[in-house]
Amino acid sequence: MAGAVSIPGATVALSTASVYPDTCAAAFATAARLGYDAIEVMVFTDPVSQEAGALAALSQLHGIPIVSVHAPTLLLTQRIWGPDPWTKVDNSIALAREVGASTVVLHPPFRWQKEYASEFVEGVALREHETGIALAVENMFPWRARQREFEAYLPHWDPVPQPYDHVTLDLSHTSTAGSDAMAMAAALGPRLRHVHLADGLGSLKDEHLVPGRGSQPCAEFLELLALKRFSGSVVVEVGTRKLTPEQREVDLAEALAFARLHLATASTADAS
Repeated sequence: MAGAVSIPGATVALSTASVYPDTCAAAFATAARLGYDAIEVMVFTDPVSQEAGALAALSQLHGIPIVSVHAPTLLLTQRIWGPDPWTKVDNSIALAREVGASTVVLHPPFRWQKEYASEFVEGVALREHETGIALAVENMFPWRARQREFEAYLPHWDPVPQPYDHVTLDLSHTSTAGSDAMAMAAALGPRLRHVHLADGLGSLKDEHLVPGRGSQPCAEFLELLALKRFSGSVVVEVGTRKLTPEQREVDLAEALAFARLHLATASTADAS
């Protein structure tokens, strides 16, 4: 198994989604073993991901804090916490507060969630004001099939022109969308709260490759964050579903080393 990689000053978290279909418990153990600084909890079918007490116990056991909760606002999580999207968001906020996380990541509404979409921008702002939890809306991508493009999200899949105070930028999603991740980061400025570190080759599928294995400017992006004194979280969110446990460990160690290297390279260059 790969050993821990650690460079002082770089803060990198592991998403529990990165060990799927394994459990939250496995994610905490892996993060501790490899030297990750923190965890992002993807609320999913694993009951532990929905239970503050169990998550707090894992956090204490492994000495790994929980920095963020990903709300179950994906297609695959439509049945978690019932059909009402605001219930999913509110439960995610409550979970974040109970486990000490400062950020909830959520996707924009699907186009068919018209009532939710009409209230979304104001509802996000209101909940941030009332709870003190940052609701970081994630960039998505248009759906494509048979050379046709379908806008699946409202008000839009691109959060940059929307009036959100906090945004999550996912580099696998920029790949699928054909977006310019560097330009998006520059346009967001201090509204960039949270990063999902992954890579992609521009496929129509959301690939979530290990950073450095695709065509996204992952290295340059991390160096920009370091130079800008980014104070949010960099969360490794890569797909390992088809890998053996040994292969998964290698990939997650490589992703961590990549993040540490490029955050530290920029910091060192800036200091000199």
